[in-house]
Amino acid sequence: MQTGTRRTPWMAVPVAILLATSPAFSGEGDPLKGEKAFKACKACHKVGAGARNGVGPHLDGLFGRAAGSLKGFKYSKAMLAHGEDGLVWDEAALDAYIADPRVMIPGTRMSFRGMEDEATRADLIAYLKQASVHNPVENPSAEAPLRAEMGAAALAIEGDRDYGAYLATECVTCHQITGQTNGIPSIVGWPKPDFVRALFEYKTNVREHQVMKLMTVNLGNEEIAALAEYFSSLDPQ
Repeated sequence: MQTGTRRTPWMAVPVAILLATSPAFSGEGDPLKGEKAFKACKACHKVGAGARNGVGPHLDGLFGRAAGSLKGFKYSKAMLAHGEDGLVWDEAALDAYIADPRVMIPGTRMSFRGMEDEATRADLIAYLKQASVHNPVENPSAEAPLRAEMGAAALAIEGDRDYGAYLATECVTCHQITGQTNGIPSIVGWPKPDFVRALFEYKTNVREHQVMKLMTVNLGNEEIAALAEYFSSLDPQ
């Protein structure tokens, strides 16, 4: 933070309005139902013993953790600023964030649009509280091993970052280089294994998205490795 500059505390507008106008968090969720609700989160977040960072930070040891403080994950400037201003993840803060991430933290890179149903949010938070009790050794590399059949050859290549920057000119017609979302997921700062796996899943029709299928169908291992090297090296703004 620059000397002489004061930021509005994290609980100020619009967060204070959001919390004041929403029912108080009851904390009476069903973790079994919450595990099903977590399916909306698991593509980006991992939780449980041995969880690692991926597209999003891992959620082990989440409760009581300052926002933006997990080592090894590239947070947005907005998330880092809220953590510096005192945002700590507890039930109430998570309830407000899950309800509408971009209202609570403008500039967040999380592409999830929000969960309107209060009871479902309570279930999800109950599940997270139960599943995230571990306090694992933080993993700065955040690189979980790939399945051998899904992109391991590309991951074994040392990608050419400059070549990746050249190839990325097509990617950034949709994905913002700043890491902002605006309805399209951010790929800035993705760990290389997650990036490689995602592209191969589009190539092999594991993921359904017509544009991404067309974009990846002619990419070889060297191109995918170069793109993964480039985007993983970027810091969100």
